Amino acid sequence: MININEVIETNQMIEKENLDVRTITLGISLLDCISDDVDKLCENIYNKITSLAKDLVKVGQDIEREYAIPIVNKRISVTPISLIGASSCKSPSDYVKIAKTLDRAAKKVGVNFLGGYSALVSKGMTKSEEMLIKSIPEALSVTENVCSSINLASTKTGINMDAVALMGKVIKETAEKTKDQDSIGCAKLVVFCNAPDDNPFMAGAFHGVTESDAIINVGVSGPGVINHALEAVKGKDFGTLCDTIKKTAFKVTRLGQLVAKEASRRLSVPYGIVDLSLAPTPEVGDSIAEILESMGLEKVGCPGTTLALALLNDQVKKGGIMASSYVGGLSGAFIPVSEDHGMIEGAECGSLTIEKLEAMTCVCSVGLDMIAIPGKTDEYTISGIIADEMAIGMINQKTTAVRIIPVIGKDVGDRAEFGGLLGYAPIMKVNEYSPKEFILRGGRVPAPVHSFKN
Repeated sequence: MININEVIETNQMIEKENLDVRTITLGISLLDCISDDVDKLCENIYNKITSLAKDLVKVGQDIEREYAIPIVNKRISVTPISLIGASSCKSPSDYVKIAKTLDRAAKKVGVNFLGGYSALVSKGMTKSEEMLIKSIPEALSVTENVCSSINLASTKTGINMDAVALMGKVIKETAEKTKDQDSIGCAKLVVFCNAPDDNPFMAGAFHGVTESDAIINVGVSGPGVINHALEAVKGKDFGTLCDTIKKTAFKVTRLGQLVAKEASRRLSVPYGIVDLSLAPTPEVGDSIAEILESMGLEKVGCPGTTLALALLNDQVKKGGIMASSYVGGLSGAFIPVSEDHGMIEGAECGSLTIEKLEAMTCVCSVGLDMIAIPGKTDEYTISGIIADEMAIGMINQKTTAVRIIPVIGKDVGDRAEFGGLLGYAPIMKVNEYSPKEFILRGGRVPAPVHSFKN
């Protein structure tokens, strides 16, 4: 039973500490839309999305108004399009036609983003999947709301190095296609190892084939709430620090579950999961970096940062799973550079480097996220950065990802401006020694031996 003190405390979190529900994401299966004719397929996709999601935005707004809970985004995820288009798409341009249909449907129902322009190629690529991947630069340059994700690796199957090499080229082409907007197309493109089926966050959301016809997944937030709580225990021991994070994460998650269940009831769609991930914004006071600095670090990126992040991630999960039986997605803490005021400052002053960020990804929810690099960086270096992150995910049996933006026409010392929740990012230095010969070996890196446990 929620008492009046908890209501007052939650209101304070919302009003003064940047607490919000970051997204309600409606997952939609498109498996029953499949057709041998691409035009018929597009018609089926548009009709199903606009039918099932017609009330999503209104329901989100109604819940916001009635419960005084900010819900920042209303989004849609769909079945990976490479699975849906395999029968009808004969060229990359056919896939682009589907991307335009998805964009049109997203605009019709009024959502912020639609994810699922995706392919799952951790062990190998079909010709159709390769066509979708090659279509990404064009697809993301002619749409506004569509997000793309490609799963290149998994603990069970290893790393598809042919796909890793191809994605380095695709990311460069996407950057070139959207160079007039600081290569923002790359901000809507992410590559994964061990991608989850029920992630509500963009750009990596897609509706897994193990899910039901439609599902509601909610992503909570709350870095500001955690940071505020830690201000009260400065100088206390690690036990007190951990308990404080855990108890605060419990409160944040319970709010997310309330919204998820209410959205599920009103839309007559099953409730799936709450993703516990702390998702920062460029606003001061809503930063993962500020949490780490409140623990006692002089500046994010200094020695001790990886442990501080590991502790934060673990306690968020422990608190969250006490508040909800249905926890999924990524669930932990994001460390995007451009979307986090404190991370931006760390990158600008030099305390945070790509190498340190890579170390931090061993213990956080995702990976190298929203990192801007010089536009002159070649495709093989980008593939090498991806390969390293895929290795961390594969060996450690966790989800890792790369969302990297080679900003055409800009170099170290410059700044890329993305706007909104995407914020801005300093261009970070990249190791200029080349992995080209290594990347071009091709084939597949075998799965690690522990993957054979059943």
